[in-house]
Amino acid sequence: QAAAAHEQKLVVVSVSPQSRASLAARCKLGLLETAQKLTSFLKSVHYVFDTTFSRNFSLLESQQEFLRRFHKQAEDKKALPMLASACPGWICYAEKTHGSFIIPHISTTKSPQQVMGSLVKGYFAEQQHLPPDRIYHVTVMPCYDKKLEASRPDFFNQEYQTRDVDCVITTGEVLKLLEQEGVSLSDVEPAPLDTMLGGAVQELSTHGGGGSGGYLEHIFRHAALQLFGIHVGSLHYRPLRNKDFQEVTLERDGEVLLHFALAYGFRNIQNLVQKLKRGKCPYHYVEVMACPSGCLNGGGQIKLEGESSKEELQQVERLYESLRAEIPEENQAVRELYEHWLGGWGSERALQVLHTQYHAVERANSALNIKW
Repeated sequence: QAAAAHEQKLVVVSVSPQSRASLAARCKLGLLETAQKLTSFLKSVHYVFDTTFSRNFSLLESQQEFLRRFHKQAEDKKALPMLASACPGWICYAEKTHGSFIIPHISTTKSPQQVMGSLVKGYFAEQQHLPPDRIYHVTVMPCYDKKLEASRPDFFNQEYQTRDVDCVITTGEVLKLLEQEGVSLSDVEPAPLDTMLGGAVQELSTHGGGGSGGYLEHIFRHAALQLFGIHVGSLHYRPLRNKDFQEVTLERDGEVLLHFALAYGFRNIQNLVQKLKRGKCPYHYVEVMACPSGCLNGGGQIKLEGESSKEELQQVERLYESLRAEIPEENQAVRELYEHWLGGWGSERALQVLHTQYHAVERANSALNIKW
């Protein structure tokens, strides 16, 4: 408050849908109510956004990237399988342990957190007539490794000496903030939800395909339609070892056209990498997440008291899936940003703003010690 006018920062908080579901379960509230009350609690900040919005971009870019890789597979043996890139725990492990072998397979599409960073420090900063370093951007995430992701040099703006995401707090840390302030979320008056393009949100939405973002499902449907002209209804997941390793296939006349999988948890990731190294990985795409059961069970989520972990996770899942599922292609605000700010689908600017790169970490020089 005492800062000079030219030093004052606009503070933006971006909340993940997984964090919101965890808080709702803990406080025994509905999702919209939780979002409105959390916005009210964070009243000292200027804007509170929902990373479901930025996830639209992550899903759309992943869909397009998969098509490009599919068409390239004949001349580029590492184009497929394409491996999901939204989980920083998986990315850190891949860079450190398997380096140049695995990196070409990893999708270059930024995670929803980092897409939101680009939107907040890029588009939103322009709308506010501010340079990126005059915005302080906080995210609320289900995962401690999101702190590592935000600190990557790739997401640092050299010109303005600012990060796309300045600070990451976990869901559990938000609960601690509430407790330290002596505030029960149930007692907080609700406030309208902000949107990046102005106006207040009247309802929340999600994306179908599970609590880790629905990457497999969105890419599978899009690829089936664009590559083979097939409209996919409900997806039929086939568990292999357990529910954390499942696969989905698209078949026509007995021929497998698409073979996708999800691999959650370190053990399943190791099995996947071993298949790749032996040249026996049958998949075109794999949704990879470091946490067993995916992001709703992230290490930064709230552990409910007096309930078994299985029941508490089911409660969070029910809440998360209770919202209307939106289709990224049909989101008008997303289309506007692509058209007017990014220069259209597949533009150079879209590739620059919405994609990233990875770096093999030499083991001897590694300062990062991941504990699994």
